[in-house]
Amino acid sequence: MNDFQATADRVEIEALRGEFTDAVMMRDRPRLASLFTPDGVLRMPDIPVEQIGREEILAGGERLQSQWDFFVQNTHPGTILLDGDTATGRAYVQELARTLDGREGLNYAVYHDRYQRTDEGWKFAERVYEVRYLDTSPLAGTAPRTARDSGTDQVDAAAAPAPAASFTEPASAGRLKRVAAALRANGFAAEILDDAAAARARVEELIPEGATVLTGASETLRLSGIDEDINAGGRYEAIRPRILGIDRATGADEIRRLVACPDVVVNSVAAVTETGSLVLASGSGSQLPANAGGAAHAVWVVGAQKVVPDLSTALRRVEEHALPLETVRAQAVYGMPSAVNRLLILNAEPRPGRGTVLLLREAIGY
Repeated sequence: MNDFQATADRVEIEALRGEFTDAVMMRDRPRLASLFTPDGVLRMPDIPVEQIGREEILAGGERLQSQWDFFVQNTHPGTILLDGDTATGRAYVQELARTLDGREGLNYAVYHDRYQRTDEGWKFAERVYEVRYLDTSPLAGTAPRTARDSGTDQVDAAAAPAPAASFTEPASAGRLKRVAAALRANGFAAEILDDAAAARARVEELIPEGATVLTGASETLRLSGIDEDINAGGRYEAIRPRILGIDRATGADEIRRLVACPDVVVNSVAAVTETGSLVLASGSGSQLPANAGGAAHAVWVVGAQKVVPDLSTALRRVEEHALPLETVRAQAVYGMPSAVNRLLILNAEPRPGRGTVLLLREAIGY
């Protein structure tokens, strides 16, 4: 390699590292993902995060950035060692951040990089983020409210409150793909299916015959026929019919144990975020332990209209959309309104493979 080519390579790699910081600061997630090779890897062991491929890097970036109140990253040049069409290097980072839930701090870190020459120029083959110093003392400063979500003078449209109509409109194919990638990055299995009939068939494939199965109180399951398949089909040891036959006054402990630890829980959710979180709401909380981890396996069937950008919009969907509709049903069945007395937010699945999310291309339930 001649000196001119080596100099040009170093300049391009340094520009790549600068582009990464700019994409982070501008919250340009697609551009950030495009800086990696198609099978590139972003690893942050101290968080911990491992994202493989552009789709996971895009979804993971959306999940992290949705949690920020503000974030500032300064990257300083480090070493670059060229080796033909590959290279290695390090960059040094100082960051200030505050999340929407109040966590904040200052840190210094190192990016350990591998680079690859491609037809599109130099790309990251791998970035490994190592924290060298962390100070979680309260930060004195703040971010201007108009700039908080975009790093510019305009508010990021994705962070603005969703209009009520979006709570009933099916998500686009692209949004469903992003949600599925985010869920997989968070440890869930995720599949995109055409409709409720496909979900009905897939649920039967996922649950072994004879398993003890709890179904949640879900309009999605009722309308799809999944509730009837499980509770009246005879293929499984269905828990819901059993607890309906137990006296609530004398058998409360038995009911509690039955619903907490089934082999499988099948349910829907009130919302799923583009950052890969599931939100369930309940009046009594009785079905939440199984969903949270008490069941050995979980299957959630989710209509396309339940996709929202982030957790704050998910909570709005619960209160403004799902609760009024559930209150109408509860009044008719129980003679009393419903209430959001318990909320369960599943941000990740620590046991990969335990939970499967079936995302439907159609709207179903509420």
